[in-house]
Amino acid sequence: MKVWRNLAEWRAARAGPEFAGHTVGFVPTMGALHTGHRSLLERARAENSRVVLSIFVNPTQFNDPTDLARYPRTLEEDLALAGGLADHVLVPEAAELYPDDYHYRVSEDKFSRELEGAHRAGHFDGVLTVVLRLLNLVQAQRAYFGRKDWQQLHLVQGMVRAFFLPVEIVPCATVREPDGLALSSRNRRLSPEGRTRAAAFPRILHRAADPAQALRELAAAGLEVDYVEEREGVRLGAVRLDGVRLIDNVER
Repeated sequence: MKVWRNLAEWRAARAGPEFAGHTVGFVPTMGALHTGHRSLLERARAENSRVVLSIFVNPTQFNDPTDLARYPRTLEEDLALAGGLADHVLVPEAAELYPDDYHYRVSEDKFSRELEGAHRAGHFDGVLTVVLRLLNLVQAQRAYFGRKDWQQLHLVQGMVRAFFLPVEIVPCATVREPDGLALSSRNRRLSPEGRTRAAAFPRILHRAADPAQALRELAAAGLEVDYVEEREGVRLGAVRLDGVRLIDNVER
């Protein structure tokens, strides 16, 4: 497994003989990897002859500087988890990935303003911009995204169609803890009590008769609710506890 911090060196390697005639699977992440990320890497490994992982805490998708500062950074652990699955790992600095200082960006002007976008101004501009840059750098045939971030997945798929990008976006199932909580890098910031209470989030999303009932039950469980809405047969929600924001979705 080769770790690349210099993008010029990476681009030279990507154009070299090691990749000639091979399919490339790409897993973009912000690090703090868990078994959900590992499942993406495992699928990429099964479907491609080369696998590229990126680890980059993207500052442009955080509307709260405190949230950015608190985001877990566990590079050595991440590299250990990716061992045997990723052939190449991109770990760029922000200055390299944003040589324009984020003056050029991608904006979607409808769906990105709903759900998550209604609560996190500019979030999806940052997400789409960094994904586009990474896709251009990696030039993968397939890129793997988890269904937990349902809105992000749909927006990335839309961007790929809109810009005629030669990559397949592969949706992958949400991986959950035994009590149903979706795996997330943010889970490690929960207190023991908060982690126990967080299990009510997916359970209530799934069992409530409608979004209004889900809102009432989540509040009664001590969770601060940003939204519960239904789109395309999927119920989506976002809650806060211990100062940590969690999102999830379940099929209806």
